[in-house]
Amino acid sequence: MSVPTELEFIAHKWFEAFNEHDLEKLLSLYHDHAMHYSPKLKIRQPATGGLIKGKVALRAWWQDSFERYPHLQYIPHTLTANQDRIFMEYLRQVPGEEDLQVGEVLEIKDGIITSSRVYHG
Repeated sequence: MSVPTELEFIAHKWFEAFNEHDLEKLLSLYHDHAMHYSPKLKIRQPATGGLIKGKVALRAWWQDSFERYPHLQYIPHTLTANQDRIFMEYLRQVPGEEDLQVGEVLEIKDGIITSSRVYHG
C-alpha cells in the first residue's frame, strides 16, 4: 500500500470511529503524546489556547463533545494525502445547528497520528 493510500485508510478509520462516538477506537489511532489544536477548544477551554496534548486530554475533550452532542456527525468530502499528513475536508453536522465546513490536518508517523489541527470559519 502506498503511503498516501495508507494515510487515507487511517482517515477513513478516523471518520468511522468518530461517527460511532467510539472513544477507544478513535484514541487507538493516536500516539500517546499526540497534540490536538481546535478553535472550539480555544473557546470552551481558553486556558489551553486551543491546544491539548496526550491521550488523557484527548479523551476528556472528545468525551465531553460526544456527551454534549450525541448526534454529532462528520461527513467527509475530500482527502488529500502526501508522505506524512492528510488534509481532510468534512461537514460537521449537529441537529439544531447550522452545518459547518471543517478542514483538519492529521500528521501521521509510522501509521499513528502524532498531531491534528482543525480549521473552520
